[in-house]
Amino acid sequence: MNAPHVPPMAPAAAGADPLVIAGRAFRSRLLVGTGKYRDFAQTREAVVASGAEIVTVAIRRTNIGQDANAPSLLDALPAAEFTYLPNTAGCYTAEDAVRTLKLARELLDGHKLVKLEVLGDKDTLFPDVRQTIRAAETLVADGFDVMVYTSDDPIVARELEAIGCCAIMPLASLIGSGMGILNPWNLRLIVEQAKVPVFVDAGVGTASDAAVAMELGCDGVLMNTAIALAKDPVRMARAMRLAVEAGREAFLAGRMPRKLYAASPSSPTSGLIG
Repeated sequence: MNAPHVPPMAPAAAGADPLVIAGRAFRSRLLVGTGKYRDFAQTREAVVASGAEIVTVAIRRTNIGQDANAPSLLDALPAAEFTYLPNTAGCYTAEDAVRTLKLARELLDGHKLVKLEVLGDKDTLFPDVRQTIRAAETLVADGFDVMVYTSDDPIVARELEAIGCCAIMPLASLIGSGMGILNPWNLRLIVEQAKVPVFVDAGVGTASDAAVAMELGCDGVLMNTAIALAKDPVRMARAMRLAVEAGREAFLAGRMPRKLYAASPSSPTSGLIG
C-alpha cells in the first residue's frame, strides 16, 4: 500500500493563532475521532464539516491497510488532506499499547505523532495512570511524539509532561458519557502549570461543553461520540467547530470580572438628557 504521509506544516499567517504540536502548526483546534459513524462516507462529511485537520484512528478497530480486502479509512480521509493520530483505544496494559503504536508506525511509514490511552476499567473506560506512565516512558524513549489521555489529576499531568509527552489530554468526564466538564478546577490547574498543549479529551456532549473547555484555556478539544452519535452528525460537527473557535476567542479576549451585587449600567451615566 502507499503509506500515508504527514501533511507539511501549515504556515502561520500574520495575526494567526496557530496550534503547535511537536513543532507542527495547525489552524484548527478541534481534533475528531473517526469511529461510530454509519459508514466512511458519513465519517468524511462530518470531519470536513468540523474543519479538523487531525483525525484519530483506533488501530485495533479501523482498517488503514491491515486488511487489503476491506474498505480503508484512508480512501475516505486521504493522508494528504489530514494528519492521522493513531490511538490505542481498547488497550489495558502498557505493553499492549506500545505494541499497537509500533504497528501504527509501520502501517503509516514511520509516523511518530500518536495518542496514548491505557484503560483501567471496561465499564467506565477510566485511564490506568500507572500503565499510562509506563507506556509513555517507553514510547518517548523510542522517538514517538506522544499525546496522552489521562485523568484530570494535575500531579499525573505534570509527571507525563516531565516524561516528554508533547500534549496532555485530561478527561472532562468518562469516555462516551456526554456529561461535559465535571471538574473545571482541576482542568484549570493543569492548564496553568503545563508548558505543552492541553486538550480536553472525553466527555464532551454538546457545543457548550467545547466552548467552556476553550474558555478555561485549553489549547483544543478532542471528541468523537458527541459528533458521531448526534441525531445530525454533520450539523453537530459544524456546531463544534464554531464552539471551539468562539471559546478560544473568548479566552483570548479575557472575560469581564464577576462582581456580586455590583450592578453597573451598560450605558454612560454622565450627560443624561433632562
